[in-house]
Amino acid sequence: MTDTDVVIVGAGPAGLTLAIELARRGVPHRLVDAGPGPFPGSRGKGLQPRTLEVFEDLGVLDTVFAAGSPYPPIRAYRGDTVVYEGRMAPERAVTPQLPYPNVWMLPQARTVRILADRLREIGGTVEYDTALVAFDQDETAVHAELATGETITARYLVGADGGRSTVRSALGVGFLGETREAERSIVADLPVAGLDREHWHFWGDGPDTGVGLCPLGGTDLFQLQAPLLDGSTPTPDTAGVHALFAARAGVELDLGEVVWASVFRANFRMVDRYRVGRVLLAGDAAHVHSPAGGQGLNTSIQDAYNLGWKLAGVLAGGPELLLDSYQGERLPVAAGVLGISTALHDSGIAGDADALRRDDPELAQLTLGYPDSPLSVTDLDAPTGGGDPAAAGDDRALADAGIQAGGRAPDAPCHDTAGAPVRLFEVFAGPHATVLAFGAGPLPAARAGLAVLRVVRPGAAVPGALVDPDGHAHAGYGADPDRPLLVLVRPDGYVGFLGRDPAGLDAYLAKFGY
Repeated sequence: MTDTDVVIVGAGPAGLTLAIELARRGVPHRLVDAGPGPFPGSRGKGLQPRTLEVFEDLGVLDTVFAAGSPYPPIRAYRGDTVVYEGRMAPERAVTPQLPYPNVWMLPQARTVRILADRLREIGGTVEYDTALVAFDQDETAVHAELATGETITARYLVGADGGRSTVRSALGVGFLGETREAERSIVADLPVAGLDREHWHFWGDGPDTGVGLCPLGGTDLFQLQAPLLDGSTPTPDTAGVHALFAARAGVELDLGEVVWASVFRANFRMVDRYRVGRVLLAGDAAHVHSPAGGQGLNTSIQDAYNLGWKLAGVLAGGPELLLDSYQGERLPVAAGVLGISTALHDSGIAGDADALRRDDPELAQLTLGYPDSPLSVTDLDAPTGGGDPAAAGDDRALADAGIQAGGRAPDAPCHDTAGAPVRLFEVFAGPHATVLAFGAGPLPAARAGLAVLRVVRPGAAVPGALVDPDGHAHAGYGADPDRPLLVLVRPDGYVGFLGRDPAGLDAYLAKFGY
């Protein structure tokens, strides 16, 4: 007998994303957080393009766009003199396959509130002032003791409780990496009267003397950032922040009262396991980063987005290997992202001329994927059309498109047979998986939780099909209208199966419990 299916510990970006994923699949869960309310600061303010795609699926993207702003260009000073202006990264153009190519600024506090509001809309809730005290597990359940005196019995527990995770500590898993005590930074949110909000302002001659003020879109606040490489630890209050700015910038500005501030050490760590039995880790509980490059919050959201549909699948009777794949897929990604953010941090500490540039495509997290996952299957050599050897053909179009099992499934504008516009991302949205069938040939058998759609070029009379008027879907997926191609898009928007034979796809679906 269980009280709920899943206990989620921690209501930050990872915990809230996971709760939304479970709630929209009808999975009973409890989301508890030790704090008195939502996180109040701006800390992780950059939302990468892949996270924006996730937010579209979760139903919060319009609110995110309304509440935030694009990243402003940089303006650097020596005293009152402007010595540099430019962008951290060139603005990328929207394409049919990539609807949100640029990073978006939204203070973390707003991201958290938007996700919490969305959770409430679909019937979930956050239990604040509810700390996890201890837990134990057996073969069938996890027993979680709360500070309120309640003990919850659940089938799974997920620790999304931050860098100082109670869950991770209790599990005893390795937290590999380093903490650099001498490399500290301060971040503070405060109003600044009379300073233009069209630029991200920097003062100072080097990494040990610099200070920045970044306008926080959708608010009247700026985020102050300053490295503390001399071992000093200013008081994170109004007087301390004002004194630090005056000493670093050498200019007089009308700084207001600090509404949130934090001093933090440079941490570069990740777990050696994401799962121990019925307990799993996600977000900062599994990896902590330098803020350089804006990777931490985004990686946390991706953890939860990967985990949610798999937990729901196993709870509905799916194979255990779905949950096993969570660690196998996310651990290498976390390691790679940690390497990127550490390199950017070190570049900034060294005072490199390009330390503020953010034009590495990997930062957008669009190229991250799971090609080595057991859930990623390519079966392009299967015989089709009666085994005609010519049907195997030449798969250069697939290679040119860059499509592969385990990779991100691209968007494309289509329309239905009545002419109404439909984007592929709109087809993918929701808790289901999707099969896109290009070319002729039989379709896989229909089943619950699986949308199956034929994609055709104009002129093909196929009832219920998606019409690809400009060929963007065919180009994005490397599909030839005259050859069958079956693409299974997982619930998290990655390609699970890529092949030509419906029997191969049916075998895949049976194995992984779709």
